[in-house]
Amino acid sequence: MKEISSLESALGVVFLNKDLLHTALTHRSYVNENPDWRLPHYERLEFLGDAVLELVVTRYLYLNFENPEGDLTSYRAALVNSQMLSAVSSELGVNDFLLLSKGEAKDIGKARMYILANAFEAITGAIYLDQGYDVASGFIERVILSRMQDVLDKKLYRDAKSFFQEKAQEIEGVTPTYKVTREWGPDHDKHFIVGVYLGEELIAEGEGSSKQIAQQSAAENGLDSKGWE
Repeated sequence: MKEISSLESALGVVFLNKDLLHTALTHRSYVNENPDWRLPHYERLEFLGDAVLELVVTRYLYLNFENPEGDLTSYRAALVNSQMLSAVSSELGVNDFLLLSKGEAKDIGKARMYILANAFEAITGAIYLDQGYDVASGFIERVILSRMQDVLDKKLYRDAKSFFQEKAQEIEGVTPTYKVTREWGPDHDKHFIVGVYLGEELIAEGEGSSKQIAQQSAAENGLDSKGWE
């Protein structure tokens, strides 16, 4: 495994108590498989980090946007959902430092995405405990809040499926339906292609690691196809 200092460099935080960072990287399965491991798993730190992350992001949105509560809630969801957190976690190189059981280490599909997202929250909690609110807030600002413009430009805050349905009913008087057109891969790493239909007409397709994600992708592509942006 790489030296933990390279992860600290990516995080922009040098820990005073390295055990906190190691704990934030320790999955429950590793502790179960290695009963002599001296540190706990990350779930308590994840609980703390989730609250810190939500507070920092909520404060930022409140101070920087005059939108109504509903908009701010959608913006926050786009910034702290599992897909966003796992993507950020991957970019920081967290995957290379996770302590997982042998079985869990082989699973690189959707389950790993959630582990990476949870580890990100745990790391946030560890930074908060080690160096306080200001340093934790600075970390979140660098790696999460810096993506706010991307969220706005790509409309990541929008529930594409709901929006497509509203437009389809308003303009064409039809409620869209979704059908899986292809799927492949083992249970732990499934991929789905889903089509969105208006009546019998296929409007667009989308791909994802779950049917729900593929439906959202299909709806986004459907909006683009119909010019309903």
